Amino acid sequence: MRASLVVIPTYNEAESIGQILHGLKSLDVDVLVIDDGSPDGTADIVRMHKVEVIEREGKQGLGSAYRTGFSIGIQRGYTYIIEMDADGSHQIQDLQKMMEWIGSADLLIGSRWIADGAIQNWSKFREYLSKSANSYANLLLLLGVKDTTSGFRIYTTDLLKKMEVSTIRSEGYCFQIEMTRRAIARGGSIAEIPITFVERIYGKSKMSFAIALEAVVRITAWGALRLIGR
Repeated sequence: MRASLVVIPTYNEAESIGQILHGLKSLDVDVLVIDDGSPDGTADIVRMHKVEVIEREGKQGLGSAYRTGFSIGIQRGYTYIIEMDADGSHQIQDLQKMMEWIGSADLLIGSRWIADGAIQNWSKFREYLSKSANSYANLLLLLGVKDTTSGFRIYTTDLLKKMEVSTIRSEGYCFQIEMTRRAIARGGSIAEIPITFVERIYGKSKMSFAIALEAVVRITAWGALRLIGR
């Protein structure tokens, strides 16, 4: 068994997952796909690449998929667990660069919003939304992390165990903010590595009003708890 496990949540990623899995074969990692009943045959493509896939019934959410993957990775004794999107937004060459920093911090975040980080093919509104979410989270929670919403990460399993991930409740993109908050609360060290985030070519973004609203409500509530010392 190799030291690192890449966990990839999927829902209707048949057009992109094959290319991602092919690229990951060049790295010294194992891969686990958590598929939420994709009707487009994503799971079948994953199996064609001889990669393990956990098939679940219906869309259970991003947070739930990662909690499942983290639990499996911890149980199997991996030292590092990597989060990566299936839509092509996260680049294999950036993961290689991030892996060179393994050992320097408990949590490595692939960051769009630090020096040398970049985005490609985003609308101005999407850029504004991401920057605003990160600014709001840092204003209320004092996280000190430029890209709290990034889903491109490498955790040590030692940190994940301390974080009690099964108690994380967020399901949308707010999951990444809650994970960052919990990592800091458990004494984890964090480093941000610059990446180039490329807007997906295939499929549809999972962003919705409900996901954005969840983030605003939860960040505001956490901020209030911080102010009263809880």
